[in-house]
Amino acid sequence: MKIILKSNLQNSSLQVHDKAWKSVPDANGFGSEKVLIGEITEVGINYIKIDSPLTSVDPDDFIMFNKDNKVNKNSLVGYYAEVKFENNSNSKAELFSIGSEITESSK
Repeated sequence: MKIILKSNLQNSSLQVHDKAWKSVPDANGFGSEKVLIGEITEVGINYIKIDSPLTSVDPDDFIMFNKDNKVNKNSLVGYYAEVKFENNSNSKAELFSIGSEITESSK
């Protein structure tokens, strides 16, 4: 079954093959559970098509998506990085911590 969701608000990082999920209230009415809607097969200007085993998605459902972490890694690639920190405030500021992830990618 194909589900077409129409929306004026769309995340710019949404792509075909991302997984779409919806949030539904849990049995107690508190919090929510995430239910897989299906795989996104088409992304338009104000709509997305989802290949889904579900029969419906309510207009009030909160829809979210995630990417396949085998393909879309979000670590930096390259041989070096240059970082510049600026404080444009008139008051004193203290930098508590700076972190980085380093993975050797070639030899």
